[in-house]
This record gives sequence, structure tokens and C-alpha cells, in this order.
Amino acid sequence: MAIPVSVMILTKNEEANLPGCLESVAWCDDIHVFDSHSTDRTVEIAEAFGAKVTKRPFDNWAAHQNWGLANLPFAHKWVLYIDADERVTPELKDSISQAVEDPGDKVAFRIRRRDHFMGSWLKNVQTSPWYMRLFIPSKMRYERLVNPISIPDGTVSDLKGFLDHYPFSKGVTHWLERHNSYSTFEAKQIVQNREQNASFSVIKAFTEKDFHARRFHQKELFYRIPARPFAKFLILFVLKRGFLDGKAGFTYAILQSIYEYMIVLKVREMERERRTRALS
Repeated sequence: MAIPVSVMILTKNEEANLPGCLESVAWCDDIHVFDSHSTDRTVEIAEAFGAKVTKRPFDNWAAHQNWGLANLPFAHKWVLYIDADERVTPELKDSISQAVEDPGDKVAFRIRRRDHFMGSWLKNVQTSPWYMRLFIPSKMRYERLVNPISIPDGTVSDLKGFLDHYPFSKGVTHWLERHNSYSTFEAKQIVQNREQNASFSVIKAFTEKDFHARRFHQKELFYRIPARPFAKFLILFVLKRGFLDGKAGFTYAILQSIYEYMIVLKVREMERERRTRALS
């Protein structure tokens, strides 16, 4: 029996990952593949599986996700949002079914994601494994150009079970290329925040009860830390005990510090260009 939940999958050239993702949500009778004009077999695979395909050019993460929630013709009240390189485990499926059957006053649920790399589960080295992925679309919105913050309008709870994630399924080269793009969005967001004098609170970075609001303040605080790439490595590998994840944990922490350094360099470049324009 189908679970009364619609599924939204964001895609861009995901012919390698999409089949496994679709199989993991085969229990759903309303799957939406929200595609950013793929040039491979992504759309063909989605349609052959019976998914509904909607195409839209990608602009930035928050705008794209918000558009999807507002415009996709979901058949059910609840929506599960996943990416093509993620898989819903059987235990998570059961938790989702129970949650939507009796949600109480909840408008969204956090799901624990299990990242895999080099044949290992990165159990410790993640910044946070919890993501708000099951929600009532009219009660959810996103902010930030990349790595968006989920902002629910109501009460949130957690689900049992895991969402398995394979961020390196296309290889390290693809991961680096994708994070090169992400770093550009992150740099633009930082510069934009500074131009708009976006307020943040050091106190809220540690005391805010809502995880996603706390994450916003932590990110803004983190942007102001000297030697940020090295600090990120220490946070992930030492404070988060990434060393317990062995070689995979060490490699992942190094990759994340490289990503952070790309952001630092791009912010410097953007601010230099902004100063040059102001003087001309």
C-alpha cells in the first residue's frame, strides 16, 4: 500500500544515481523529479519509472527549492524531499508512514542522514547529520543561495531510520567540481550578507534552540574566524572526532578544508572587485 506522501527529487544529469533513488521510494505513488534541464538520460529514466517530471533552470538553491514547493502539483499533504544520490532505508520508510499517519501538531520532521565515503559510513566527521526533509510544503521555506536553511512554520520532531547518502558516487573529481560551484554561491552569500549588514548573534550561535536558526548564526560566526580552512579541519577531524572514521574521515576533513579555502579566496576576490568598482 502506498504511503500518503509525495516525493520531490532534485536532479541535474543524474542518470547514474536516479535508478537507485527511485527504487528506494517505490512505495510512493506521487514521485516528482524536479529537473534542471539534464542533458543525459535522467528525464527518460524518471518517466520510465512513472515519475512526474518538471523542468526549471537552476538559479540558486533556496529560490529553486522554494519554487518547487510552491508550484509542483503534489497529490499529498506531506512531501519528502531527497536528492538523487540519497536512498530511503526500510526503517526510515516505516517511520515516515507512522509520522504522517499521526503527526500531531508537527509540520516537519528531521531525518538523520548517513554519508558514505571510501566504503565507510562517515559517522563522526559530519558537521551535523540531521536534515529537515519531511514536511508540509506550505509550512516550509528556504533561505541562502547554497546549503540553504530550512525554516518551518510550526513544530518539528525527529524520525527514526536513516537516509543513506553517497556524495562521492560520481567520484572525487565530480565532488570537487560541484563544490567549486558551491563555493561561488557561498562566497556570494557572504559578500551579500556583509553588504546588507545581516545581523547575527554570538550568543545565539550556541544557545538558539532551533537547529537551523542556530546553524545560521554559527555560519556567520564561522565566517569571521581567522585561518578558517584549518579551523574547519580541526572541527571535523578533532572536535567532531572524525579520526574515529579512519582514512575516510581524514580525507573527508581535508576535502572540506579545501572547500572552505576556495570560499575564502573567492570572497577576497569579490570584495576586491567591489572596492575597485566603488573607486572607479
